[in-house]
Amino acid sequence: MAAVAALLLAAGESRRMGTAKALLPWKGTPLLLYQIDQLTQAGVSEVIVVLGHEAERLLPLAEGTSGVTVVVNPDYRQGRTTSIRAGLERVPSACDGIMVLAVDQPRTADILQRLVEEFEQRPSAIVAPEYQGRGGHPAIFARGLLDEMRAITEEKRGLREVTQRHRAELRRVPFETPEVLLDINTPEEYRDATARYGGSEAGQALHP
Repeated sequence: MAAVAALLLAAGESRRMGTAKALLPWKGTPLLLYQIDQLTQAGVSEVIVVLGHEAERLLPLAEGTSGVTVVVNPDYRQGRTTSIRAGLERVPSACDGIMVLAVDQPRTADILQRLVEEFEQRPSAIVAPEYQGRGGHPAIFARGLLDEMRAITEEKRGLREVTQRHRAELRRVPFETPEVLLDINTPEEYRDATARYGGSEAGQALHP
């Protein structure tokens, strides 16, 4: 059975949201904890949480959980690629794949588990979900791409460069839910997403 480690990126400044996205309520719990719990339920071998902005507020939530490693990226203001590279340094040597998921892309354990199983059963360089022909997140990258992932830069669009380079080896897994496309960046997107997926009461956490 292939071992898949997960990078959970929670280092951004949440400028468009106006408040730390990792602390927003989602199904009755802070989004950061929800994501950790769902990844754990999905059967990933290790969850590597990368913090940066407001790390001191988020550390108590993530620390001390079995199977979770916390990395604080001091260079987070230089872009997401710095957080990905920081997290990759803590990927276990025994893992066969690396799942990359942002904290503002909430996914259920069912979605994540299916991706892990697809990677285990039919390994490809990259496995990612799609909905009605549109590519979603998260993607799982084979360990053989680790050196390329460590070399990503903001100028070359980060992991998109790796994905483009291995487009012929990218396998899309079709899902029947648009949840695989969910990406929450603004208060409006958060309210819409919580009403549809996260419980309508959570949308009340933000004020117009």
